[in-house]
Amino acid sequence: MSEHAHGDAPVFDEDFWDERYRSAQRVWSGQPNPQLIAEVAGLRPGRALDVGCGEGADAICLARNGWDVVAVDISGVAISRGDQHARDTDPAAAGRIEWRRADLLETPPEPGSYDLVTAQFMQLPPEPRTRLFSSLAAAVRPGGTLLIVGHHPSDLASGVPRPPIPEVFYSADEIATMLDNTWDVAVSEARPRLATTPAGAEVTIHDAVLVAAKR
Repeated sequence: MSEHAHGDAPVFDEDFWDERYRSAQRVWSGQPNPQLIAEVAGLRPGRALDVGCGEGADAICLARNGWDVVAVDISGVAISRGDQHARDTDPAAAGRIEWRRADLLETPPEPGSYDLVTAQFMQLPPEPRTRLFSSLAAAVRPGGTLLIVGHHPSDLASGVPRPPIPEVFYSADEIATMLDNTWDVAVSEARPRLATTPAGAEVTIHDAVLVAAKR
């Protein structure tokens, strides 16, 4: 797997992710992210935007629970794989998902269009991260929910595989500071969960979890 770079900094662009997905029959676990399950359980289903949908596990989970989902990824390979996985595993849920290949830094989502915007582990450097997350917040309609989950900076010392690029890690509080007074922040924390290192040791890692409601 190659890295497309300017100088020494990797560029996680469409080519990078297409190559990553082509490198294996399945890149991710096939299971929805645990923080998505925890935080969406009490929400009334509506229209959801799943950002960086990958192979589609979160989108399928949302659709099974009554959401109409727009699933977006920069990788066309991921989108094709997610679409096929949905149709193979749950045709009814597949009918509630619209798959879109898009770079949301270039084409931001429609403002005020979603009841839920979820971005799970979108690890970008500060400047593009601020642009992306600001556009995701703008896409939430009044009464809707913004859910952002990322790898917390403390994970770099945990022994689990993480890219050695400290600037792509963030705390939930850092993201919360981007929101204005039209938001109510319900959760902003480093949430612990168990993981296993490549050597087989069980360790505690932390997800940066932000949940905010748009007034």
